[in-house]
Amino acid sequence: MAGRGAILGLWLALTGWTCAAMAEQSVTLLSFDDLQGWAEDDHAAALSVFRNTCADMPGEDWQALCAIAETTPQARTFFELFFRPVLIGGEESALFTGYFEPELDGSPRPTAQFRYPVYRTPQEARDGQWVSRREIEEGGLLEGRGLEIAWVDDPVELFFLQVQGSGRIRMADGSVIRVGYDGRNGHPYRSIGQELIRRGIYQPHQVSAQVIRNWVRRNPAAGRELLFHNPSYIFFREVDIADPALGPLGAMNRSVTPLRTIAVDPAYTPLGAPVWIEKGGAAPMHRLMIAQDTGGAIRGAQRADIFFGFGDAAGEAAGTIRDPGRMVVLLPIEMAHQRVPDA
Repeated sequence: MAGRGAILGLWLALTGWTCAAMAEQSVTLLSFDDLQGWAEDDHAAALSVFRNTCADMPGEDWQALCAIAETTPQARTFFELFFRPVLIGGEESALFTGYFEPELDGSPRPTAQFRYPVYRTPQEARDGQWVSRREIEEGGLLEGRGLEIAWVDDPVELFFLQVQGSGRIRMADGSVIRVGYDGRNGHPYRSIGQELIRRGIYQPHQVSAQVIRNWVRRNPAAGRELLFHNPSYIFFREVDIADPALGPLGAMNRSVTPLRTIAVDPAYTPLGAPVWIEKGGAAPMHRLMIAQDTGGAIRGAQRADIFFGFGDAAGEAAGTIRDPGRMVVLLPIEMAHQRVPDA
């Protein structure tokens, strides 16, 4: 997702999550019996992911629990004993989408096939709002400045790499580099899927990442204009791949985990917190996730993006998700009762 990795700003958002945004939402204290499917989940898997980022969470409430989490042998008991489920918002259904780490074919040098650059952040873009996607791509403003990390062979996949905010680039010799979010041009993200719906080309239930890809490729000129509808442009940095099995770095600067990490709005959900999700749709999912990431399109108390992994299969699965449901944050007991003083 575009915007992942802007760690300082996110921690500032995290420390202020109880303020204005929370005041606008209803907050309800629940019991674990209210969580559909709670008893059937793999709590040990969730606890393992929770440990990955727990030590990075600010506040005495969290740090005390992190110390216990490192040694507890009973995962379900740990969550039930030290946390309380809190429903923030909930007047309307949650919206769940999916994201993944794409893998593109690339080259360290431009060729006739590989001619679409993946750029580092120029200084101009670090100083506030800069030029739009159209101006960057049509104006050649970054050419010849040594900002290229690699070149890829597909402008549509490059666009979706920017939407995801991180990915892998596989070179012809078999080597792989990982790129992560480094900055943006300061323009707001606009959904090209929503634009296709607005134009009457598709109904909401028809739109997925693959449908968008296919439409852009069938309509090259109109497709290029459609991509320009999103003025936001994402810049990258090269990230070491210490372990190819690990996911990309999330907003907490730790690797995210397939089907256990979600991206959230940190104005409502503390980064690092356990979150119980009840996702409907064609493939229902009831499980304990950990809020370890954020995204430019993830806004609101009942909004989450589920990380599906990397590669084509993960991309296909993530691209079909746009489902309703409910998400419930697990907060340390004292913190939960502070949020719901009448409970």
